[in-house]
Amino acid sequence: MDNTQSTGRLGHNACVSQPRFLTLADVAELLNISGSQAYALVRNGELPAIKIGGRGQWRVEQSQFEDYIARMYQRTQRFVTTHPFTQSDAYSEF
Repeated sequence: MDNTQSTGRLGHNACVSQPRFLTLADVAELLNISGSQAYALVRNGELPAIKIGGRGQWRVEQSQFEDYIARMYQRTQRFVTTHPFTQSDAYSEF
């Protein structure tokens, strides 16, 4: 079993296994985005998730989350390749 250090909601510095599913709050925290942005990623189909339970709680499988991150790296690489950085870009993002 692969154990990792956790300081989040599962306890301070406890050795725990990676959970199979993430809540939308977990996704938001890991991506440093708002909960509504995480919900939008799920609802628009960019981040596959399941809806479970009587209250319809969303859960994102860890493997789907990792796949999403890999897709975003690929998308970013394509953007960087097709839009080369120029000196004027150095001041346009801030």
